[in-house]
Amino acid sequence: MKKSETISRTMISRLWVIAGAVFCLLFAAASAPYLAAQGRDGNVKTSDSRRYSSIIQNVFDFIQRHYVDEVDPRVIYEGAMSGMLNALGDPYSVYMPESEMAELNDTTRGNFGGVGLYISAGDLQSDGTMDYVEVAAPMEDTPGWRAGINPGDHIIAINNETTAGMTMEGVLSRLRGIPGEKVTVMIRRGEKLTFPVDIVRAVIEVPTTKFSMIGDIGYLKLITFTPMTLDRARDALNDFKAKGYTSLVLDLRNNYGGLLDSAVGVSSLFLDGGVVVSTKSRIPGETRNFNARRITMVSEEIPIVVLINKGSASASEIVAGALKDRGRAYLVGEKSSGKGLVQQVYPLESGGFKITTARYYTPSDVNIDKIGIPPDREVLFPDFTEADAEKLSALIRSNAIRSFIEANPEASPDAVNAFAGTLSREYGLDQTLLRRLVRNEQNRTSIAPVYDLEYDIQLQEAVNILRGGNYRALMQNTKTLKVLQEEAVREELPLAS
Repeated sequence: MKKSETISRTMISRLWVIAGAVFCLLFAAASAPYLAAQGRDGNVKTSDSRRYSSIIQNVFDFIQRHYVDEVDPRVIYEGAMSGMLNALGDPYSVYMPESEMAELNDTTRGNFGGVGLYISAGDLQSDGTMDYVEVAAPMEDTPGWRAGINPGDHIIAINNETTAGMTMEGVLSRLRGIPGEKVTVMIRRGEKLTFPVDIVRAVIEVPTTKFSMIGDIGYLKLITFTPMTLDRARDALNDFKAKGYTSLVLDLRNNYGGLLDSAVGVSSLFLDGGVVVSTKSRIPGETRNFNARRITMVSEEIPIVVLINKGSASASEIVAGALKDRGRAYLVGEKSSGKGLVQQVYPLESGGFKITTARYYTPSDVNIDKIGIPPDREVLFPDFTEADAEKLSALIRSNAIRSFIEANPEASPDAVNAFAGTLSREYGLDQTLLRRLVRNEQNRTSIAPVYDLEYDIQLQEAVNILRGGNYRALMQNTKTLKVLQEEAVREELPLAS
């Protein structure tokens, strides 16, 4: 698993990241591998390989000599590379032109201008274009996050140019740019809600953790998995220990992944040895177990609740799956994304490519790709009705909330409640929802708090569980992912007569 500008998602979408490391990757230390086709037994199918390679070379030469217009050989080469990888039918195996490899390196260094959104290709076409762009997750404390863009939002235009028909490279080139410059995106939220959002690009640095105390509960949010995540998590746990914490909330929501080693290292903070994750492949070297290192910092006497949602993917699912299957944590929130494949990135003379080499499995031997990890206790934020969406669209277009916060950046809770009441009467929306929207806007325009217990119902549930005195009883009733999978299969089978 490696840091990359691009991230991969489930089923129909390739996920890309504008702001950081996001998915299970293993960077190849060597140059690109020998590309001849291999049979099931590992022996090269010499005759087929040579025949097809010769045909490809002949067609390449024929195009160069006979096509009506002169063609840059690089254009044909990149098209052929894209075609070969697209033929695998795997959205995670893709050719990356030189510009994307450069962007990957920029992201690793963290010295580029961007908006801070993890995005995916919606309805990807065979030519690499897409019908729309979907926001997988905003990166906290970045311009996109402060602008109020949510997971699941569709970006349908950038600077008045529709994203339909764009390639992901084209989208990235428009969203990235010089820090301080403005980019306008048109957002579609749900079926009817559309509105423009102005975002000022900033230098995007990949954050890793946030942490604080909630009374005697340690709260640790892991934003992504980088080489620094393990050290920052250790810092947080040392801080909790010094303050006498008695339980822990590990927040993995909207964490789209990162480094495999980092995920294993973080898991080792809570597990004393044993399997964290395994990978299985037809390539012997890619089949192995990854065990927890004996660096446990959190005593088994410390109860742990893990928060997950649909934005939790890849490396964060490895951690959540390991803690669940090993009986070390109780999961709260909503089903995770479901990205259970491992890729390697290989550089070429020009550009590079990413290819799936293995599937990963949780300690109970379950691959969660396209399935996700279900929480032990589901807690969902309420959805908008169509009528509410239309009202909310009108409210957003009015810019009333943003104007209020700009005029009252440090508005007191009483002032927020009064303003929400005014909006409720004017737009006919629930006042609790409006208070949350006003608070979110207030948070986005300042240094965001580590947590917001008043409005975060999933975090509220985690705290209630840890303070309710029945954590141990709840843990005794949890089931491994393997058991849940077997139960689901049995429920789908007809009863024997």
